[in-house]
Amino acid sequence: MAKKIHVAIVFNEPTVSSERGRQFVSEAGEIAVMSSHREYLATLTKASVDMSEVGVIEEREQVERALKDSGYRTSLFNMNGAIQRLISFLEEKQPDMIFNLCESVGNESIHEMHVAGIYELMEIPYTGASAFGLGSCLNKIRTKEILVANGIPTARYAMFKSSYEINLDDFNLKFPLIVKPSREDASIGIDSGSVVDNIAALKKRIRFIIQQHDQPALVEEYIEGRELNVGLLGNKRPIVLPISEIDFSGMPGDLPKIVTYNAKWMEGTPEYDGTVGKCPADIPKEVEQRAKELALRCFRLMGTRDYARVDMRLEKNGNLFVLEVNPNPDISDNAGFARSARAYGLSFNDIISRIVEYAWERTP
Repeated sequence: MAKKIHVAIVFNEPTVSSERGRQFVSEAGEIAVMSSHREYLATLTKASVDMSEVGVIEEREQVERALKDSGYRTSLFNMNGAIQRLISFLEEKQPDMIFNLCESVGNESIHEMHVAGIYELMEIPYTGASAFGLGSCLNKIRTKEILVANGIPTARYAMFKSSYEINLDDFNLKFPLIVKPSREDASIGIDSGSVVDNIAALKKRIRFIIQQHDQPALVEEYIEGRELNVGLLGNKRPIVLPISEIDFSGMPGDLPKIVTYNAKWMEGTPEYDGTVGKCPADIPKEVEQRAKELALRCFRLMGTRDYARVDMRLEKNGNLFVLEVNPNPDISDNAGFARSARAYGLSFNDIISRIVEYAWERTP
């Protein structure tokens, strides 16, 4: 009987606020087994836990089940900050492949790339983007520089390390503007106050980003229009999946039509209820073709692998602007990527098996 391929799933445990500061869920003493996280998290205040991290746990559960259904042997590693534990785990288990779901270490997104670097140093195949690709895409300024240098349409932008002496004329920027953390993902740091239309609000928001997230602020011209998500799957000849659209028609009129942290993660909020994913997007064939071509160029330029998602804005006049390139996007069964894959004809188990197969094919 052939040996089953052993896939180790590496993920990061959510952190919560406690009397002893920021702690991992298991350290807080409320639960001992991660499978009971739903019941525990239901008791937490919204401010105490990063729900984007909770999404990783749900994703891990679904990926593990899909891999087992497809005949793989699995093991789990909870990346809760102890790098030496990860190394020891990999040395002991000697997996054939790592399904990389780690998005941060110790609540720091930048360490996502460092964990992938450990896989590379240990010469263990792993799914998704390389360490270099993860770092490049997380750095939104670097992403913008690469897109602009290669003629990819994207909103005009500037980076600010201080809110003092801001002169928008130096950057040819015009209101309204949107202000984001320059080194975060999962819509962290983006809320209804992110879109500003005057200099006072801009300075206030830049200060907020610098103080709350300890990083420079990315300021972009706000593109009014429809939001499109283009998923890609594969490597040598990537499949460009049917385009999904974020429908903002249910958003309250006083809120900007953007995908905030609440819209992504906080069920029951007006933003969450007002942003509904629809696939395939009802757009002209010519726009669909241009969007897919742009997504494919971004996929290759930014060093993503196996699977990725490119987010864009579509103006009324038909112009497309790339917002972000997302390596290793959320592939939970209820997320936009899986929605697009289903429209293409793939089940959730198909998605997970293909990602492993693509990673295996490119392994020397």
